[in-house]
Amino acid sequence: MTSRRLPRHPFLDHPGPLAIAHRGGALGGPENSMAAFARSVRLGYRYLETDVHATADGVLVAFHDSRLERVTDSAGAIASLPWRTVAAARIAGREPIPRLEELLAAFPEARFSIDIKASGAVRPLADTIRRTAAWDRVCVGTFSDGRLSAVRAAAGPRLATALSPRGVLGLRLRSLSGPVPVDRLLGAAARRQTVCVQVPVRWPASGVPVVDRTFLRAAHGLGLQVHVWTVDRAEEMHSLLDLGVDGIMADRVDVLRDVLIERGAWPG
Repeated sequence: MTSRRLPRHPFLDHPGPLAIAHRGGALGGPENSMAAFARSVRLGYRYLETDVHATADGVLVAFHDSRLERVTDSAGAIASLPWRTVAAARIAGREPIPRLEELLAAFPEARFSIDIKASGAVRPLADTIRRTAAWDRVCVGTFSDGRLSAVRAAAGPRLATALSPRGVLGLRLRSLSGPVPVDRLLGAAARRQTVCVQVPVRWPASGVPVVDRTFLRAAHGLGLQVHVWTVDRAEEMHSLLDLGVDGIMADRVDVLRDVLIERGAWPG
């Protein structure tokens, strides 16, 4: 089953469910590298997910961790290092860390789901979106209500965002208990800048399901698409698409592409 709801924002203007390459397609790797994003785009992906941090001198980089050690040949906290030092690091020992602005320029037809990983990245992200006029090409989310409020304030009403963590909790309660005051539990942003809900299939800590028919019904009733992360098994992808989700984020971009081709839902 594919979504036929009218999009609330140009970011969502796409036929059928969204196929989103998580960290550029991490398992085609290396994650968040220009090579990974390029591979996904060659496969036909038009939606790419990435994370952002800011260096000590305010350069916005596409990188998941706050520190360099896990995926690069260098060490240190990005927020404490100047760009010249971060630029010398190599992902998997071979790929440079890209700046978000480089990604936007390299893939002008792509749209980016962006996770703000630190408060220091809020202002550089708003400035980058404004400087590149990427309003229709980005949707911003974060695991912090404070960071999400800050980026909405910094970027203004043209920015598309995902629902805040507090809003997701409110939406889940709404789905279980029926209508509740949206302003109190979901916030007025659910009717303005928020265009989608980006959630895991289950809460990571408890394993309690998040996405089910009642959750989807509640989200769709508010005009919000539901994008689910991170899903890499074909069987689970089929199950979620049958349920009616509007998008899937995957590390295994080859598997998600095959599933959508099989369902006749791969664009082009």
